[in-house]
Amino acid sequence: MAQFTKTNGTTQPVFALDVANGSISGTANVAAQGPVQVAGPKLDFFSLTANAALTNAGNVNGYLNNVLTAIQQTGTIAMYQAGATAGTINLAIYPAGAYTTATLVTAAQTANATGGLNIGIPTANVGANATFTNL
Repeated sequence: MAQFTKTNGTTQPVFALDVANGSISGTANVAAQGPVQVAGPKLDFFSLTANAALTNAGNVNGYLNNVLTAIQQTGTIAMYQAGATAGTINLAIYPAGAYTTATLVTAAQTANATGGLNIGIPTANVGANATFTNL
């Protein structure tokens, strides 16, 4: 088998990704690129915070089911985490761009209204980021 010694590194793609942005040219552009997730598709992250702690809500499983089902009408939830005490729901949604904070809160509020659980997620309590931790 033939071998050759590489004198310089390369910034060319190693993996086949779902982002068709072509090859990266020059080291200045490497630092400008976003994170790369080679395990799957690009995800959007959101954090929703309810008006009340989920531990104090009646039928919290029904509430979560309604919210997650409503969101999955437009996007796919790759992963989620619900924090009972803080009332926080962290989401990772595919495809990227399926939701904005405004459209996400609309889906969550609709689910709340149809479930009759009256927990509520105000528009101000939706962020376009999420931290998956021990809530």
